[in-house]
Amino acid sequence: MDKSFEPSQIESKWYAQWESSGYFKPSGKGTPYTIMLPPPNVTGTLHMGHAFQHTIMDTLVRYHRMRGYDTLWQLGTDHAGIATEMVVTRQLNAEGKQRSDLDRDAFISRVWEWKAESGDTIGRQMRRMGVSGDWSREVFTMDPGPSKAVVETFVRLHEEGLIYRGQKLVNWDPVLKTAISDLEVVSEEEDGSMWSIRYPLADGSGELVVATTRPETMLGDVAVAVHPDDERYAHLIGKLLNLPLSDRQIPIIGDEYVEKDFGTGCVKITPAHDFNDYAIGQRHNLPMINILTDDAKINDAAPEKYRGLDRYVARKAVLADLEAAELLVETKKHKLQVPRGDRTGQVIEPYLTWQWFVKMDTLAARGLQLVEQGDVKFVPENWINTYRHWLANIQDWCISRQLTWGHQIPAWYTADGNIVVAHDETEAKAKAAALGYTGALRRDLDVLETWFSSSLWSHSTLGWPDPQAQAERGFDRYLPTNVLVTGFDIIFFWVARMIMMTDHFTGEVPFKDVYVTGLIRDKDGQKMSKSKGNVLDPLDLIDGITLDELLAKRTRGLMQPKMAEKIEKATRKEFAEGIPAFGADALRFTFASLATHGRDIKFDLERAAGYKAFVNKLWNASRFVLMNLGEDAKLAPTKPTTEAERWILTRLHDTLGTVKEQLAGYRFDLAAQALYEFTWNEFCDWFLELSKPALNGDDAVAAASTRYTLVHVLETLLRALHPIVPFVTEEIWQNVRPVLGIEGDTIMLRPYPEATDVESDATATAEIEWVKDVLTGVRRIRAEMSIAPGKVIPLLFADGDDADRGRASKFAAQIAFLGRVESPVWVNGDEPASAVAVVGAMRVLIPLEGLIDLGAEKARLAKEIARVEGEVRKCEAKLGNANFVANAPAEVVAQERQRIADWNQQAQAMREQALKLGG
Repeated sequence: MDKSFEPSQIESKWYAQWESSGYFKPSGKGTPYTIMLPPPNVTGTLHMGHAFQHTIMDTLVRYHRMRGYDTLWQLGTDHAGIATEMVVTRQLNAEGKQRSDLDRDAFISRVWEWKAESGDTIGRQMRRMGVSGDWSREVFTMDPGPSKAVVETFVRLHEEGLIYRGQKLVNWDPVLKTAISDLEVVSEEEDGSMWSIRYPLADGSGELVVATTRPETMLGDVAVAVHPDDERYAHLIGKLLNLPLSDRQIPIIGDEYVEKDFGTGCVKITPAHDFNDYAIGQRHNLPMINILTDDAKINDAAPEKYRGLDRYVARKAVLADLEAAELLVETKKHKLQVPRGDRTGQVIEPYLTWQWFVKMDTLAARGLQLVEQGDVKFVPENWINTYRHWLANIQDWCISRQLTWGHQIPAWYTADGNIVVAHDETEAKAKAAALGYTGALRRDLDVLETWFSSSLWSHSTLGWPDPQAQAERGFDRYLPTNVLVTGFDIIFFWVARMIMMTDHFTGEVPFKDVYVTGLIRDKDGQKMSKSKGNVLDPLDLIDGITLDELLAKRTRGLMQPKMAEKIEKATRKEFAEGIPAFGADALRFTFASLATHGRDIKFDLERAAGYKAFVNKLWNASRFVLMNLGEDAKLAPTKPTTEAERWILTRLHDTLGTVKEQLAGYRFDLAAQALYEFTWNEFCDWFLELSKPALNGDDAVAAASTRYTLVHVLETLLRALHPIVPFVTEEIWQNVRPVLGIEGDTIMLRPYPEATDVESDATATAEIEWVKDVLTGVRRIRAEMSIAPGKVIPLLFADGDDADRGRASKFAAQIAFLGRVESPVWVNGDEPASAVAVVGAMRVLIPLEGLIDLGAEKARLAKEIARVEGEVRKCEAKLGNANFVANAPAEVVAQERQRIADWNQQAQAMREQALKLGG
């Protein structure tokens, strides 16, 4: 083994060998264990959320593969209709072309070209993370199999009356000119205005005043609502108002939705442009007047003078006209939640349009039942409440999108207005003929939203609905899958819909467990975003990046110089030396250690640096073990002969039990912690040290058994660590394997170690823990007294019982060797000035005479005690000042109190030390 671990070379080498050898494919033997990868966008690149979730999934897959399960990790990507169209459109624009220059077929052909050239970026990045999924079975949602499943699903749901076409209000992006889902709408608080407007009563008897943040929508008002119990307005219900700037009259209606105490208690109702108003309109059977075009201009339903104006130009014109007519009462600043499209950044409009919908009431009831009766379990359990809330308040699902790229809706229109839904055009013509229509058919140009195809993911990737494909891909064997690892933000958009669709069409749940991960935030708990300049690229953490490269990446494409300057300043401050290469293993271990059951996960580079040190520690410990085996060593199994061996085997037994228990409960953080503590503290720090007396002693039997135990524990530990840190464990294992005569080409197909494979010995454990406590006490005293680590010092024992005396005699040589002390001597009565450590009822003494200048040390301690007492008096004086306590921030006052506690603790420790010296 090389002196140092170089991640990039080793990781690339082993991944290529694993994949080419077919190790990631299902074995076809044992109990099935299946995970479906939530399909990332084909346009996407690996981000921290992906890297975190992929680490969790890969840990589970590798763990179960080693335990003999028939593991299938189904990989794939989503066609990402909106994102992909935007990428290819920008590509066309760069060539001096427009989207409109290509017809539908030509554009789709161009998208497929892009996909073939650039659509597998995230796949390459996933490989860099060590993803051990079956790439040979990778699925794209636009592949023939999933596409067939989409058509079959649509046709069946339509035949069952669960899919229909209707005119409803949807989220509309006026730049993309398509409906979008709630998940694609980002609402943030922005500065705006609230305008109060007079609406005169038609009979001239008065007026109502309404307030709005979108005055242009008044052109589509159909009513003004008041609360039926509002004494101010109840007598007006049923009367008419003159709609300002229009020749229309609208009624005053009573509806309990209106809050009497909010604003004027009068609400303008525009059902075609507000979701709440739409619901009111439905209750009161009001007309719906859409005043916008698909690109957010005023249409012909509005008064002529506003037609063709952009919505915000129209807003200015409406306000000017209202003011001129003395109908504008007040304008005031107002904070409001503004919905913007996550792709375009444009303000989203509630828009009345014809779309395709899935009826959700019966499907949702069944989806809720499956979770309530335990067929699907959420981890952590509290996420079931989110699932319940969404399904209890579910609306029909808008599944159509006004895009080109995607699964075209399998519906055809006859000239006389009938709709025919069919698997293909031939079947559509036959259905139309059965209705007595034989003319040409026009196919619906809309496509289905990507969440529709994604909802079929668990069974469409296994060949459904084609029986032959199901047999080939193991539909009956691998469904239901075992666990879905996903984020809480798509519990409704994806998790719930998968449960409903898979159950409806297969009679199975898509997965037994849903492990919901938290959101990766920066070290300060802030959400990672490009605008904040705190986004971390997992590949930069793996391979490293210079400061200049990082600055260029973070400020590229920013149109606002001030933002770029702010991000550059923050980046220079935090990453003055760039980001070092941590390697995939260190990053994976970091993610595992952070995988708690909390909602938010703070990622700190210092933690990644700590786990890089952990990987290096494992590497160096392995080199020590191998170097102490001799040239061309091949060891036969031997029984442990020393207590140290039996102790480390017991600790290994306990650790393996803990890891198994924690992984079963999806507590990756606690599993990682157990492995870390055993590796770093018990194996690398303690057992390697405890093995040296036997390795360097005259007892050949003890030396031989210790060598075997060293390499046996190391090999077992490598297998236990492999699911989390696959690369370094494979490289080390390949060097360890010949020593133990292990057959096989890779650690990933070796059995995962079980606690039952390792014997435990409580007696040996108690004795070695006693030795550790003694040595820990000696080392602490050395550090406190600044005694050179290599200097041999006297050691005295006092008090204690017969067990202590027996252990002291038994382990005298080991304590002397490892503690760099003289053979311990028992004392009783007159004791020299000594530093003391306590082990149970026994005292461990280090005589100080001759080791340090007692007089100088006493003087130094006295001076230091006086200084610390002075600091205490300063703090007490501050806290004794009533003005300071009353006016200083609470955290400052708390800080001063904590300082007193800290200073007092230091002073007390030094006083105790002075007493040890006779001061």
